[in-house]
Amino acid sequence: MKIPFGTISITQKSKDLIKQILDSNRVSGGKYVRELEKKFAELIGTKEAIAVSSGTDADALALAVLYDFGAKRGDEIIIPALSFVSTGNAVLQAGFTPIFVDIDRKTLNIDPSKVEQVITDRTKAIMPVHLMGKPADMDAINGIAKRHNLFVIEDAAHAIDAKYKGRKIGNISDLTAFSFHPVKNMTTAEGGMVTTNNDELNDKLLIFRTHGISRDAVKRFGKEGGFYYDMQYLGFRYNLSELHSALGIHQLDKLESFQKRRREIVDIYNKELQLIEEITVPYVKGDIKHSWHLYVIQLELEKLKVDRDFIFKALREENIGVNVHYIPVHYHSYYINQFGLKKGILPNVESLFPRLITIPIFPKMSNEDVYDVINALEKVIKFYRK
Repeated sequence: MKIPFGTISITQKSKDLIKQILDSNRVSGGKYVRELEKKFAELIGTKEAIAVSSGTDADALALAVLYDFGAKRGDEIIIPALSFVSTGNAVLQAGFTPIFVDIDRKTLNIDPSKVEQVITDRTKAIMPVHLMGKPADMDAINGIAKRHNLFVIEDAAHAIDAKYKGRKIGNISDLTAFSFHPVKNMTTAEGGMVTTNNDELNDKLLIFRTHGISRDAVKRFGKEGGFYYDMQYLGFRYNLSELHSALGIHQLDKLESFQKRRREIVDIYNKELQLIEEITVPYVKGDIKHSWHLYVIQLELEKLKVDRDFIFKALREENIGVNVHYIPVHYHSYYINQFGLKKGILPNVESLFPRLITIPIFPKMSNEDVYDVINALEKVIKFYRK
């Protein structure tokens, strides 16, 4: 693939540090995990940050603490249908039931006007996804949550460095989950983070992260420690290693430059692609700061002789690593079989999904790469124009 969908940027400094950690034999639960958590909390401006093994685990861990606040297995969590399957999977892994809601046609994020319609006495939380790195309508969502006494857990897998009305994502709601997957805006190879300003929630996150074992049990590893420990909840093993954390620390140091380059690429895409009438560029409200994890275009299919899937294949043949984000969660056979879901229930998701294509955006892209993507789009669209 001439222009891949994405690639990672790892410095020699990071590689040297990882080797140093391997040589030390201390690869888990040490100073680099704590340093990454501290630096991330400072970046977001939140009181606490808890490092975990993936973004999906961050979602599941944040959800699991609800059990200590009256939630029961099978209770309902409201999520958007347009997201990666990990959002729904995390809800199920935590023992809850996902309730899918339609999206806003302009933002592609969860539609707050649809949320209140599905709230029941079993609803425990709303989990908006900041799709592509574009913050959802958090004022409306938090207003609904307050009226119905619900938690808000933000899935911010795409949204590091994003802001909503001047406030950083991760510093607004009860809990926020981030992802550090290799193609995200920063990476720990695999990993994630949960942020909160609530001390009680933080204490529960730390317990649930390590099998549900009391925090006091960590003292058994010190000189004064004994053998006794107590498992208080059915928890997880979601710890992040020293190796991943060390990589993440250096990635945080580079995040500002990564984001600067992403926004330079966006400026070029916006300028050039808005001239192609068969393409609609991403809509961004003036009161948010987009993190630009993904750049998703919409095809005006009425002006084309072929469908999105054909355009997708044609761009791949031009060696452009395009992708589609995402197949709606309720389209997947598991969710159809388990919950009786079917096409036709969420009209906005279902009408927009066939029009979406994600084009490459990553900091290593040169301007020549960016224009190769644009030229390929122009070529393919021109050929299949009505």
